[in-house]
Amino acid sequence: MITPEGSMSDGRVSWVTVLTCSSGLEADFAVQQLDSAGIDAVARGNDIVGIFGPGFSGATARGVDVMVPSNMVEEAREILGTE
Repeated sequence: MITPEGSMSDGRVSWVTVLTCSSGLEADFAVQQLDSAGIDAVARGNDIVGIFGPGFSGATARGVDVMVPSNMVEEAREILGTE
């Protein structure tokens, strides 16, 4: 079966980290920048536990990953200036 670049044989697309930010707020800005360019993006926190609960946008010890579908990595890195 022929699949688009970056997709798996069952049709799912893998997600790749294109940027790791020091805070949730910084990651949210990057996600919105990619969304405005038409690229699906998500922010995923790396902390296992936290005392602040969900929605905390401050600095984290492990950072926050900005992820995009694997077939959009090059374009996303160009937009974010992380090439």
